[in-house]
This record gives sequence, C-alpha cells and structure tokens, in this order.
Amino acid sequence: MIQNVLYVNIYIVDIGQVIERLEIRKERLLGFLPEKRRLYFEELEKRFNDRGILLTGARGAGKTTFLLLMAEKRGYFYIPADDPLILDVSFYDLMEKVLTDYKGVILDEVHFLKGWSKFVKTFYDAYPNKTFWLSDSSSIVLQKSLEDLSRRFVIINLPLMSFREFVYFETNDVLPKIEDPFDKHQLEIAKDIAKRIDVLSHFRKYKEQGTRPIYLEGSFKEKMKNIVEKTLYYDIPYFLKEVNENYIGVMRAILSHIAYSKIPTINIEAMCRNWGIGKPKVYELLNLMEKVNLINIVEKEKSTKTYTKGSKIFFQDPSLYYVYEGEIGNYREAFVVFSLKEKGNLYAQKDDSKGDFIFNGISIEVGGSHKSPKNSDFVIRDDVDFPIKNIIPMWTLGMLW
Repeated sequence: MIQNVLYVNIYIVDIGQVIERLEIRKERLLGFLPEKRRLYFEELEKRFNDRGILLTGARGAGKTTFLLLMAEKRGYFYIPADDPLILDVSFYDLMEKVLTDYKGVILDEVHFLKGWSKFVKTFYDAYPNKTFWLSDSSSIVLQKSLEDLSRRFVIINLPLMSFREFVYFETNDVLPKIEDPFDKHQLEIAKDIAKRIDVLSHFRKYKEQGTRPIYLEGSFKEKMKNIVEKTLYYDIPYFLKEVNENYIGVMRAILSHIAYSKIPTINIEAMCRNWGIGKPKVYELLNLMEKVNLINIVEKEKSTKTYTKGSKIFFQDPSLYYVYEGEIGNYREAFVVFSLKEKGNLYAQKDDSKGDFIFNGISIEVGGSHKSPKNSDFVIRDDVDFPIKNIIPMWTLGMLW
C-alpha cells in the first residue's frame, strides 16, 4: 500500500514538472518573439472563435508565433507536439491534468504526436467546455485521422506573407488593401499607394525574400532550402503508406524541373521511365507535394480527370525561383497563382491565344516588359507601377491581404 502511494505521488510530480517546464519554454519563446507581427494575424484572430480549429500553413509562415500569442491572450496551454519532453510522460495523463487547470489546449505541429487523432477525439468529446486548437503544415493531416474528427474542426489556412505585409515590416507603413485588382475603382487605391512609396523597389526585394517573416532573421536562402528539406524528409513520409527513398528522389527531381524548366509542366512519361515508377504513384506524389505547400497545380477549367498533373505546375512559394536561382521568368505566373488562388477560382486557359489564366471568369495574360494582352481582358505586368487601361501592375496582387 505504501509503495502504491509513493508511486502515485512521484508520477503526479513528474506530470507537474513537465507542465512547468513546458510553461517555461512557452514564456521563453514569447520573450524572443519580434515586436512586429504579421498584419494578417489581426484578421486571423477574428476567425478563431470555434472550439475546435486546425490551423494549416507552410513552414515559416508564422503559425507558431500566432498560436503562442493566442495561448498567452486566451490562457490556453501550449504544447509543441515535436518536443521530446512530452515523451517522458503519459500523454493521456498530461492532457487530463492540463484540461483540469486550463481553459483550452493548443497542439502545435500535431502530426508529430503518435496517435494524436485518438487523443483529440477523446478529450474533445469528454471536455465540451474546453477549446482545442491544432496546427499542422497540411490539411491532409485530418484525412489521415478519423473521418468524424474533420466534422468537429474548422480548417483555417495561414497564407504566406503578402507584399502589403512585407512593406509594413520594411517601412512601418500600413497600406490599404486592394480587395479586387481588376476593379477600376479599387485601382484608384493602387495609384495612391504608388505615389506614397517606391513600389517597384520594394517589390523587387519582396520577390527575392519577402514571403515569410523569417527573412528578418537573415540567411533567407539557407533557411528556405532547409524548409524544403524538412518538408521532404520529415513531413511527407508521414503521409505515405510506405517510405521509399526512390519516392523522395522523384519529388526532388520534380522540384528541380520546376525550378529550371522554361515550361511550367511535368513530363509524366519521362518521369516514370527515369525512376521506374508508375503513373498513379507520380500523380499521388504531385498531389501530396501540393498538400504540403511545396507546389501549386493549376488545372484547366472543368477538368474531370481522376489522375492529372494539371496544366501548369509552379512553386507554391514564388521566392523559391530566386532561392534556387532558377527560371525567373516563371516567377510571374507563379506569383499570380499564389495570390489569386486565395481569393477565387483560378484555372489555366485552354486556348493560349486568349491568355494564361481565367480568374472568376476574367481572362488574364501575365508577363514582363511590353507584354501585350492578346485577347485577354487584362495583362498583368511586373515592370509597371501605375495601372493603365487594362494593364495591371503585378504588385497590386500582393495587396489582397
């Protein structure tokens, strides 16, 4: 009997120590957060009202910073799921203790926690007055879990940093949003902004390193390459039924091709021959690469194919064309896709003579100096600062959020 009492007391102390150490780590992280925060956080906070939320977004976009701030503001307990400290105790007992003392719990990068969906479902149902916010780099984390769990949680995506946010970090100037760059009344806002700052100078810098707040820390290229490597070797294997080094090789080859090819597409047949892999697996890998925020696949309108490589494929983060010193010409279209896919329906044109893309029924041509609109409604160019007739400055697409 005495032995049992001693055992229970020691175990409770262990849980308490882990909670205390996690709280200390949270306070340390909060202490080192930069004073400037992404402008998007204000909009994001307004959407954080549900009891169950999964926050998704690319590595380095600011998910952890936002969740730490929300944990502090709302009085929730913050757990980084990749912290080895939580392996020292029963996670079930840890959660029970946390939910007794705190209003809610935040699990950051939740897929690192083995059996996370079982724990979350159990505690979500058992504690109906508590909040459960999770984060992960991909929304398909829910597809790997229980089907009914996805009905309990709202999925919210944190996009990469906009040009508007980059200007704020650089100048402290909070510029107005341009809700619709194709609306002539909204473009009056663009003219005012172009008078206010040297937009083309800032936009050149943004293109090379401005899509993630980590640029403020320096060594942006090295950090971005590390993010890609971590995504390939740590994130993607979690979603594959079997981990095969050959699959990683295929995905690296796809990224290399996207970086250096003048034509933004993939030759599936050649990829299969070179790597000894079937078409369904290549399509599966492409889909997975999109889900974990490495690439954007642009379909043609009304495409109904089960397996498809899409019409065009780009880096999801356009700055990677500069990071890898790749085909900079593809940056333009990649940036248009990156910006507009957050705001509406974007497709590749079936007829190239009519432009490059269709966005919410508007035909768009994308290019650089002296690019003509062909038969499109608008041409988006990266070498102009003021909108002129149906010529839209590319930087205005960076003011959407």
